[in-house]
Amino acid sequence: MGLKSFIKSNRLKNDFGFWLYVFLHECSLLKFRLRTDEQVYKKRFKSTFGFELNLKDPKTLGEKIQWIKLNERKSFHTVCADKYEVRNYLSKRFGDKYLIPLVYQTDDWHTITPENIIRYPCIVKANHTSGDYRILRSCDDVNWEEFRRQCHLWLRSDYYLISREWQYKNIKRRIVVEEMLQTKDGKIPNVYKLHYFNSELKIVYVSVDREGVNKRNTYDADWNPLPFSWVPKEKSGKGVRGSEIAPPPTFDEMKRIGKEIAKEFKYVRVDFYDVDGKLYFGEITLHHGSGFDVFDPAEYDRVYGDMLKLQ
Repeated sequence: MGLKSFIKSNRLKNDFGFWLYVFLHECSLLKFRLRTDEQVYKKRFKSTFGFELNLKDPKTLGEKIQWIKLNERKSFHTVCADKYEVRNYLSKRFGDKYLIPLVYQTDDWHTITPENIIRYPCIVKANHTSGDYRILRSCDDVNWEEFRRQCHLWLRSDYYLISREWQYKNIKRRIVVEEMLQTKDGKIPNVYKLHYFNSELKIVYVSVDREGVNKRNTYDADWNPLPFSWVPKEKSGKGVRGSEIAPPPTFDEMKRIGKEIAKEFKYVRVDFYDVDGKLYFGEITLHHGSGFDVFDPAEYDRVYGDMLKLQ
């Protein structure tokens, strides 16, 4: 085991390992603090797509998402990206019936205890990042001391500095605990990610059976299969598409709500769950994959870029 792997594997074991990891992680981020958002985008774009990012006359969807990241910045976007505050926005616009039941929320990692998390299974996540979550199926599923350190790390994370997506910059950091949605057969439901271009639904991106086959299917607004994948570069070309599935019972309701939200944006992704015919809201994502996911075949990057109008 290398030194980096050793430090990472021990970061939750004790306070010394925790603070050593924090120190080294902060040192690794120094280079990001010295670069502008545009410099970060251009470097990563060239590395991902193999050509220079054109922000003056963007053509591909990836280029246009980078343009949006630099030029579309509103305080409302911070609300949308905040996994806690967005609940209030949705409640006011559409009512509470689409919200996943809230178990607990806090900005103090010390309070992540069995006494405060009283419903299982549940999902514990950071409200200000992407991908920081843990499923708790029972109280006995957790080493609480180590898990509190994990939550402490989440709260310390400056996700804006890592992603350079402005909407994350001013979020008040919290830990949010929600009930874990399950279908009647005990599975985590599929995620339906509806992509709107100028308020029109163009791509439905479905994460299928995430704890099983974990595939990614794409459909148009009428549920016709689309002939491409759109995933991180390291997953491209690796058989990410699964067997075709039928649209969920609540698909029309998803489209109705998604279109209302999309009126506020040039481009946006609105996520939903269907749990045995009951609709739940997932999240609002302003920049799918931060604009760095790769189309396969690659020509669809330009095809969908042509569909998105920036002016």
